[in-house]
Amino acid sequence: MTMSETDRNRHSATGSAGRPACAPRRATRQVEIAGVAIGGGAPVSVQSMTCTRTGDAAATLDQIRALATAGAQLVRVTVNDDEAADALPTIVREANVPLVADIHFDYRMALAALKAGVAKLRINPGNIGSRQRVREVALAAADHGVPIRVGVNRGSLHRRYDDLSQTDPAGALIQSALDELEALAAFGFTAVVVSLKSSEPQEVIEACRRFAAISDVPQHLGVTEAGTLQAGIARSVAAMSVLLAEGIGDTIRISLAADPVEEVRAAFNMLQALGLREGYARVVACPTCGRVEVDVVSLAAKVEELAGDLPADRVIAVMGCVVNGPGEAKAADLGIAAGKSRVAIFRHGELYRNIAKEDLEEVLLAEIERLR
Repeated sequence: MTMSETDRNRHSATGSAGRPACAPRRATRQVEIAGVAIGGGAPVSVQSMTCTRTGDAAATLDQIRALATAGAQLVRVTVNDDEAADALPTIVREANVPLVADIHFDYRMALAALKAGVAKLRINPGNIGSRQRVREVALAAADHGVPIRVGVNRGSLHRRYDDLSQTDPAGALIQSALDELEALAAFGFTAVVVSLKSSEPQEVIEACRRFAAISDVPQHLGVTEAGTLQAGIARSVAAMSVLLAEGIGDTIRISLAADPVEEVRAAFNMLQALGLREGYARVVACPTCGRVEVDVVSLAAKVEELAGDLPADRVIAVMGCVVNGPGEAKAADLGIAAGKSRVAIFRHGELYRNIAKEDLEEVLLAEIERLR
């Protein structure tokens, strides 16, 4: 179901606490994946991908459940061999989140995935094969009511785009997507999502902006091969936050060489920072420096853990010295500002208690409980 125009504007114009956030979402058609709406004003959804061998159904299901618990609304699994295809019916049946089948090279894997009951296909136009094979996949997907993501990657473009890729890398991504969309449309298939990915954030930004200007197809955002945990998050956010702030992007994956649960956490943090998601209570913590009078790093981590299930509009400030501490603490629902031997506790802008440092953890736990 498409959001009303009023709801769409309210969702895109303000964050969870009424703060100005991003531009209104780009107007696109809407695609539904087993109850998860993509585009058409729907909230930006979060995806991730398992890194287990899909043929190991037990291990794959464990990871799917972990990703769903972390907040993933869609989970992608590779279907790259007969073992994976054989395990897929069990995985689909027992998974607690809609599954996307990732298909490369062998179109028969797409047909097997559809038969197994996946909620969405991801095909790569650079390697899926002839138009006849695309036609078979499209017709089967239509029969099953399953959308397709046309996933274009800089590293796996068909050789027909080699020349264009040298002169206009973003244009090569766009042209590959447009050609595949045209082929699918020729077979009467329009339930599509597009991703235009590169390992270069600026290339992703340019490709997605240009595509948004000419098409109403919803976009899946990502920086492919982004890197390890910290570098990968930085490169992904560098591209995606720009696009999301401009109203471009309907579903996202932060791709990391790390535990995929970290992808989901990073995605939610980014969306919440942009005002596009009501997720977790916000913990404001000062950077470490020579002025701090408490172990801010461990204390802030402890607060995040304790506050994990608080309402999303709650703000807790963990401040380690008297420079910015009182001001930030007063602005929060619950704030602490440490001094040399005492810690000031603020509640809703007012100084509430002044306690000894050794009592801080016990008092903090009780005060967080009062915010529920």
